[in-house]
Amino acid sequence: MEQNISQRAVFIFFIALFSIAILLAGRLIAPFFAVIILGIVSTGIFSPVFRFFSKKLSPKVSAILTCALIFFVVFIPVVFFLGVLSKEAFNLYSMAKDAVFSSQLRNLLESTHALDRFNELLVRAGIEKTVTWDELINPISELGKFVGFSLFEQARFVTSNVFDIVLYFCLMLIVIFYMLMDGDKFIKYMYDLSPLPDEHDEKLFEKFMDMAGAVLIGNGLGGLIQGVAGGMLFLFLGFNSPFLWGVIMGFLAFLPILGIGIVMVPAAAILILKSRLAAGVFVFIFYAVLSWGVEYIFKPKVVGNRVRMHPLIIFFAIIGGLKSYGILGIIYGPLIATLFLTLADIYFSSFQFMVEPGKVHKEK
Repeated sequence: MEQNISQRAVFIFFIALFSIAILLAGRLIAPFFAVIILGIVSTGIFSPVFRFFSKKLSPKVSAILTCALIFFVVFIPVVFFLGVLSKEAFNLYSMAKDAVFSSQLRNLLESTHALDRFNELLVRAGIEKTVTWDELINPISELGKFVGFSLFEQARFVTSNVFDIVLYFCLMLIVIFYMLMDGDKFIKYMYDLSPLPDEHDEKLFEKFMDMAGAVLIGNGLGGLIQGVAGGMLFLFLGFNSPFLWGVIMGFLAFLPILGIGIVMVPAAAILILKSRLAAGVFVFIFYAVLSWGVEYIFKPKVVGNRVRMHPLIIFFAIIGGLKSYGILGIIYGPLIATLFLTLADIYFSSFQFMVEPGKVHKEK
């Protein structure tokens, strides 16, 4: 009896000490958490490239070549992209700040006399309050100012902290290098450390990597396609700042419900109001075909059916992720949602009977 009490005391002391060690280790890696997560996710994405090189070269040389490829494919284009984005975002902010955009939009809408007819309907309905164009346009102008300034600040921050960006990118490449070399050992160590059965650990890891692949490969390439196509369309139609609008559409493409329609539909409406009916209809058809093709043809081909999550959950996961973690929330949000849903599935299949003995969960 005394031995059991002694063993329990030693175990409690060990758990307390181990918990303190975990907290201290967490504080050590907290500044590099984003780098580590992006490195692990990127490793999963570029592992086929590493395996291709490994067929003819040693693992170390293959890992070095893979990291070099990531540098030239990802880092160089991003630097160029941020320079152009900063310039066009500042132009959008200046237009909204100087009321250039507001005056252009007001002149366009006033020519339709739509508001006069709307106010007449209000009077007939017994409502004396009249609506002015300023009340409708000012929020749009403020939104343009906010979006333009936010994107400009983000791009300016990155370009003014080039050394930090290069440093963090190099740290990410180091993570990728060692994950490519020793990733299997690391995963096995985490499985051994986890008190969960190996099948549960494997399920968590597979779901995590599947969702990461879906976000970065499926949504990332889908967003790139829609952003480039939308930007080229805006350039062809003569819209201002086509590169900036292409970037905005590329990010909006991550949202599964609204997507690039937030930009494309108003653009089509503006063209129709300008008496460019054919161009407006073409933009709407272009948007419908592009969105449908990426969502129902491209993404299933690239990602497959490995990740099944309701679009509404993904929508709020991305919105909440952006609010909580900034631009990286596009990645963090779906990953956190995947972690929760996978743990909930494990609970239903393996632990619910302990809490609710008479209840059995039926998998759909």
